Amino acid sequence: MTVVEETLAAPAVPGAGAEPPDVPRRIGGPTRSGVLSLAGAAASGLCTAVLLFGELAPFSGALGFTVTAYLVFLLVHAVLTGLEEDGQAVRDRVMTVVLWTAATLLFTALALVVGFTAWRGREALPHGNFFTQDMQAAGPLDPLTHGGIAHAMLGTLIMITIALVITVPLGLACAVYLNQIPGRFSRFVRTVVEAMTALPSIVAGLMVYATWILGLGMQKSGLAAGFAISVMMLPIVIRAADVVLRLVPGTLTEAAEALGAPRRRTVWHVVLPTARSGLATAVILGTARGIGETSPVLLTAGFTASLNADPTDGPMVSLPLAVFNFVKSPQPAMIARGFGSAAVLMALVLVLFAIARVIGGRGAGHQSRRQARRAARASRRDAERFADLHAPGLTLFEAVGRDDTGGTGHPGGAGNRATGHDEPAPANESEHGPTDGDRH
Repeated sequence: MTVVEETLAAPAVPGAGAEPPDVPRRIGGPTRSGVLSLAGAAASGLCTAVLLFGELAPFSGALGFTVTAYLVFLLVHAVLTGLEEDGQAVRDRVMTVVLWTAATLLFTALALVVGFTAWRGREALPHGNFFTQDMQAAGPLDPLTHGGIAHAMLGTLIMITIALVITVPLGLACAVYLNQIPGRFSRFVRTVVEAMTALPSIVAGLMVYATWILGLGMQKSGLAAGFAISVMMLPIVIRAADVVLRLVPGTLTEAAEALGAPRRRTVWHVVLPTARSGLATAVILGTARGIGETSPVLLTAGFTASLNADPTDGPMVSLPLAVFNFVKSPQPAMIARGFGSAAVLMALVLVLFAIARVIGGRGAGHQSRRQARRAARASRRDAERFADLHAPGLTLFEAVGRDDTGGTGHPGGAGNRATGHDEPAPANESEHGPTDGDRH
């Protein structure tokens, strides 16, 4: 036996260079070591920040204290995790903590904004006149029991309706063009759309003011404000809808065109229904951008304290513009009206979002009960139609056989045309005809 064979045949001694068995690492859910590592890292970060900002270094400030404690927390957490896991697991744990921190900060900021607005507007929201009256007969010194924001609510709904009527067909049509008709001009249009996404709102208001009011001599109205808002909404809707349409699988359009469907029917019956949920989200993004604009409305619609339901005649006010004018006043009642108007604006955006989600329905491949029942009924109708098409009857080949054989479907037979029944051949005739004895 050679030395190599002796080495291979020798039993492995535990602890003497033997590789440990592979143990699958737990991906999700907290573990005892993970929780202890997080707690120890948090305590280490807090203590280090206290020492640096209170004893060892002349540091000060709440922001610097928080950032220092968080960075030390991440460093200690990575070291403690590295004592038990490999490098990939350490990176995974650290990035998980960073993402959870970012999500917590965003949710906290959103909750603070909504909660602060609702808390400051709690004085005006309980009054019924706040939703049914305008500010024509109320002044800055009047209590909250007089006046309201009915004129601003109606103006916002009218303006955003005008903007949606203009934006939705144009935006979706442009997105379909960019997605379905590639070329040099489509690339140019996509570049212009991306540039208009960062267009300042005051520029859109000035453009409509210069063309519609100064150039054509029209007056300030809700219609002009709707035009200005649509300019702000259009690039958002086009960009978001273009991204959504790119996610539609190409196999769906290829299958539709392979069946002979023209491009317009493919887009209308395949592409748009598949991306309906995402298109509703695109419209919501554009609506959220346009419904909160103030400067275009101020330039194109003016300001009024009375209720005006005609978007073509006279100035009109929106909720963001009303909030801007209310909070400028030093009177507490007007400031409360401003925060109440902001709370109503957020509630209006939430309602529009819910309506859009209902219209958009579920994502591709997910059906509600009503849609499932409708699809089942359509399938039954198709099955009945196919059964009728394949029902037994006189086919082309049967008709040709009857004409060639004199009324029978079997060539060479002697059919009785009077009765329509076949007659048997004589017994003394063979398959190839009569014999010699029969001929005589």
